[in-house]
Formats: sequence, C-alpha cells, structure tokens
Amino acid sequence: MHIVSNYNSLPTTLQHRRQKLTELVKTPVILWSGESVGRNFPANPFPFRASSHFLYFAGLPLENAAIRLEEGKLELFMDDAPAEATLWHGEMPTREEIAAAMGADRAYPLTELRGKTANAATVAVQNFKTYQQQCQLLNRTVALANAPEGIDLVLAKAIITLRSCHDSEAIAELRKAAAVAIAAHKAGMKATSTAKTEAEVRGAMEGIIIAHNMTCAYSSIVTVHGEVLHNEHYHHPLQLGDLLLADVGAETALGWASDITRTWPVSGRFSPTQRDIYDLVLAAHDACIDKIRPGIEYRDIHLLGATVIAEGLVNLGILKGNPADLVEMDAHALFFPHGIGHLLGLDVHDLEDLGDLAGYEEGRIRSDRFGLGYLRLDRPLRAGMLVTIEPGFYKVPAILNRPDFRNKYGNVVNWERLAQFADVRGIRIEDDVLVTESGTEVLTADLPNKAEEIEGLCGDRQHAIARDRYI
Repeated sequence: MHIVSNYNSLPTTLQHRRQKLTELVKTPVILWSGESVGRNFPANPFPFRASSHFLYFAGLPLENAAIRLEEGKLELFMDDAPAEATLWHGEMPTREEIAAAMGADRAYPLTELRGKTANAATVAVQNFKTYQQQCQLLNRTVALANAPEGIDLVLAKAIITLRSCHDSEAIAELRKAAAVAIAAHKAGMKATSTAKTEAEVRGAMEGIIIAHNMTCAYSSIVTVHGEVLHNEHYHHPLQLGDLLLADVGAETALGWASDITRTWPVSGRFSPTQRDIYDLVLAAHDACIDKIRPGIEYRDIHLLGATVIAEGLVNLGILKGNPADLVEMDAHALFFPHGIGHLLGLDVHDLEDLGDLAGYEEGRIRSDRFGLGYLRLDRPLRAGMLVTIEPGFYKVPAILNRPDFRNKYGNVVNWERLAQFADVRGIRIEDDVLVTESGTEVLTADLPNKAEEIEGLCGDRQHAIARDRYI
C-alpha cells in the first residue's frame, strides 16, 4: 500500500486509461503481471518486474496477478498472502485493499479467473511459466508478443496507440526518473577523479538510484570501451587518456524509466582529438532535438543526425566526399551504426516486446540498409511521445575490419587520418526528449552536455590522485 500512498490521482488516471482502451477494444481483455523466477532455488528470486502492459492499466507492480477489463470495468484476480508469509515479509495488504487502491470494481482469488476467459484478448508475457498459464486458461496458443494474431493483434494496436503518448501522470513519473538519473551521472563524473576501475564509477552512480528507492531501468553501461555498444563489463582500469561512456537510467517504483548517456574524459580534460569528435556528436545531438516537433518523421531525425555526422567527419578529414552522398551509401554507419533513439516510457525501449508493430508505422517495414537497419522507431512524432536522441561515434573493429566494408568504403575513408584519433573508442550523448504541442521539452536538460561543462563536473584526476597520495 505504501507504493500508492502518495499518488492520490492514480485511480482516476487508471480509469481514464481503461476507458480509452474500451473505446478501441470491444472484447474482454486479460493482462497478467507475471511472477518471479528463482536463482537456483525459489526462495532466492531474481528481482521481480511486472509486465509493463499490466502496469499501465493496473498501476501497481503486483506479482502473480491478473486484471480483466471489459466495458471500462476492472476486475483484479490475485491471492491473499498466506498467513505464514507475515513472518518473512510483514503484514501485507489484502486483495480488497489493493483493488481499492487501483480503483478496481471487484477482486477475486486467482483461481476464479478460469471461468472468465471466454473471448478475451491478451498480450503474451515474457515469463514462460505465466505464458503457459495464459495458454491454458484461454484454451489456445497465445502468439508471442512480437507477432500477435486475431483479437490479440487488435489489443496490441490499441495499447500501442495509448502508450505511445504519455498522460500527465506518466510524465510526472518520467520527470522523477530523469531527475534521479541526472544526479547519478553527476555522481559518476565526480567519482571518476579518484576511481580506479569502471566498477567504482558504476557503484557511485547506481548508489544514487538506490538511495532514491528506485532501480536501474536497464543494465548500466559504464565503460572505457565505448565502442562496445551495450558493454556490461566493469573490470577495466581507468587510465588518464581514456574516455568513460556511461549509459545509466533510473526506474521509479511504478515502473517509469529514464535513459541518459554521457561521455567524459577520465583525466578531467578532453584531448584535442577527443574534443573534435565529442563536439561533432554534440552537434548532431543538438540539430536533431532542434528539429523535433509533432508531425516530423523520426526517420528524418535519424537521417539528419547521420548527415551532420558525415559532414563533420568530412571536415575532420576522416571521410571523403559529399555528406549527402555518403549517407546515401551508408558510409556514416561505419562510425554511427545504430538508430538515433527509441520510445521511452514504462520500458527503456518502450513497447519493444511488440516488435516493429510498435516501432513502425503501419505499412512500413524495417530497412535492410546498413545505415537504417537498426532504426527502432519509424513513425511520425506526436505530442506526448517521449523519445531518446542519442547519436554517437564508435570505432568498432568488427565493422571497420570487415573485408566487404573495406572494399566498399575504401575510397571514402582516410584510414591514415582516422588513425590519428586513436584515443577515441566510443562517444555517445543521449537525452530524453518530450514532444510537445509546440516543439520539445528535454526532460534531462539539467545534466550538462557541452564539453566545457562536462570537464567542470569531472574535476582534475591527476590533482585528485596526487592529493590522495599526499594525504
């Protein structure tokens, strides 16, 4: 019950969401929360995370529960905690108390769901045990979430429509997640002046998130090997010439996420070559955010970022040719292979369990082009969408050393000039951008991203180490 004690408007918001779903889906809807999975034995579970589709309409991160929605009415199905559970977990709210907190009309034991599944649509959950229960109770094979069929497809499309644009309650939660992630990044920059390994910086950042009673929205990336896009190893030592890339976000108690990346010099000062690439990535970042407004195609935002990067690499002598032509032939993707960003909400890559059905406008398919194949979002932007903007520059050996790429792009890359940027492995700058009726609001704007400001937050590692040795 403590989760909702400070959210007096939550039942009203949930009722509004459920009513909008009723207008789009005429069949009953049943959504399962899922359940925890044990780490080798049941009493030592992995951290539980409820299905985001369940959370959107139920509001509370309940375990082993289901909700049934029909004509705007909500029924909750879950079991009361057994009496002996109080020994280990203390007093637990009753099923009826939880139902009242979320504004449910009725509450039943979980076993009573069996008689109320006729003609119900659902979304397959990731938890396999719960997925089996879905299939058994609905008496059909439920298609996986990224390939729904029939009434489940109707439901998936309705959920995409509703969850793609955030209501005021969601935005309030997203602001909280952003604020804590900002504090975490500032702590990470400060800690770098004396930290010996990536793990120490990670600990400083995640400690801030934990101290605010939040969790990490995804596995943190804190690495001097920024060329590994989703690097989740933290054992490398911090050297004075390194850049540290930190992609760390917070998730609120109700499940809403933030997603921020900053890249800073371990020494506290960018080298000239690092500064050249950093400023180029920031120029692409700023140009993309400046372009965002309702009605603009997200693909065009991506291509703008790619063009700015191509132009900058030509100016630095790394690429040769006309920037527009270089983007058309995907030469920019040698250094910027991923998409410009993604939706953000109840998941860091919001709605991606539904695959390209969520990310791509109806009738569009994912490109097989090298420079477009990893684009996660290909829709016109609408007010209420929260997207990330995260251009980058990476020297990925698996890309740069591919024989076919060497042959295709050999005449447009100045390899000797590229070698002069040996102290740049990977740089990414990422912010969370809310699309408003008139343009944008950057929810993470309080975290500086200009090179001089970053250096000011980092401090001087050499002086800090010398001071600690003296003390």
